[in-house]
Amino acid sequence: MPTVAPLDLDGHVLAVEFLGDVPFFANADGTFHRLDGGDKVIEAHQGMLTAIRDPYSESLISGGEDGKVLRIAADGSVSEIASAPRKWISQVAAGPQGAIAYSYGKSTLVRLTDGTTKEFPEERTVEGIAFAPKGLRIAAARYNGVTLHWVGTSAKPVDLEWKGAHTGVTFSPDGNFLVTSMQENALHGWKLDVKSGTEARHMRMTGYPAKVKSLSWSAKGKWLASSGAPAAIVWPFQGKDGPMGKAPLELGTRANIMATAVKFHPVEDILAIGFIDGMILAVRLADSKEALLRRPGKGAITGMSWSKDGKLLAFASETGDCGVVDIATA
Repeated sequence: MPTVAPLDLDGHVLAVEFLGDVPFFANADGTFHRLDGGDKVIEAHQGMLTAIRDPYSESLISGGEDGKVLRIAADGSVSEIASAPRKWISQVAAGPQGAIAYSYGKSTLVRLTDGTTKEFPEERTVEGIAFAPKGLRIAAARYNGVTLHWVGTSAKPVDLEWKGAHTGVTFSPDGNFLVTSMQENALHGWKLDVKSGTEARHMRMTGYPAKVKSLSWSAKGKWLASSGAPAAIVWPFQGKDGPMGKAPLELGTRANIMATAVKFHPVEDILAIGFIDGMILAVRLADSKEALLRRPGKGAITGMSWSKDGKLLAFASETGDCGVVDIATA
């Protein structure tokens, strides 16, 4: 068993992300806990709803019930990006060229580095947002599909339609595929025409016994891991048609114990899988070899994050039962 440094926090911890070698735990009460030679508390929101790592800078982006969008730097300093009084900021995304997106109600807003903000209204509530990896383009998941908006031009939005409620959205690292999680127990995908960025083909990924709440792409984008089953369901995206006609891998199978969080290693094809009972496994895709990283704890794993070198794995839980696993001691 590797060494686990525990951190016991009060309440529901939404997410955890590394900035450098320092893990930041995002608590639903609105605070961040920065574990750097002790627990340092950062006051951020009056009720936090979402927190992500900005892949383009060494910082976090968060949104809350107080209508604020904040940036948290590696030293723990907090700066305000945007404010929407009396709105709940439930989704945030970080894009290229310093762009930050956030949503409330039926609107997605994108703030550019020069301070200008562009608003993209939808007919239904925005449930998930993501930036494309290439070009300044934003996807907004909603009821009956996804809308793609070009941020820097007046080009017409592209609607990708599929019946049902789409609750989250992610682009593949190469931008060739877009995948949503759904209110029903399924994922839905679109193969995108790279030149036009429009829909080329649908992909249905069904058979989950529960809702998919966690997704993670492998380092090179060849695999997409998902929660929502008593194992991690990992779809192959190596071919030009993605997972169409192919069966997924089922990793870390446990009888009737749901996987609630998945996170790929930053370099290797190794997947960390967190379960509803607090247990964490690491599984190597090449041979499905498993390593126990943490025994069951007090609550469901809500998020995990690897340090840049992949030697540390931080984890968060719905009961505040958190910590950091030192993989080097495994």
